[in-house]
Amino acid sequence: MDEAELIDNEFLRQFELNYEGQLAIIEYALQERKIFLTKLAIPESIKTEKFQNDFIVMVLKNIEERGLSVMPTSPEVVKFIRKNRQYKNMLPVGVRI
Repeated sequence: MDEAELIDNEFLRQFELNYEGQLAIIEYALQERKIFLTKLAIPESIKTEKFQNDFIVMVLKNIEERGLSVMPTSPEVVKFIRKNRQYKNMLPVGVRI
């Protein structure tokens, strides 16, 4: 995944990662200083738990660099944040998952 570049497609409101000719996406909605991660779509041919986790980490790092809070509404992202407590500080104040 090191050679793959994360793209923020603002027009389609999604993060994109082109890997091995396949396009993985996380759709989002941006409101004020919060970004809602609404849908994760990874093609079956590249979908592994490691790939999914690495993709989510790339997106969360991008969001953190922009100083935004994250509101995970995608079940996969919620599950990831529950397992990886170091990302809970990115949730808005008062939000628990």
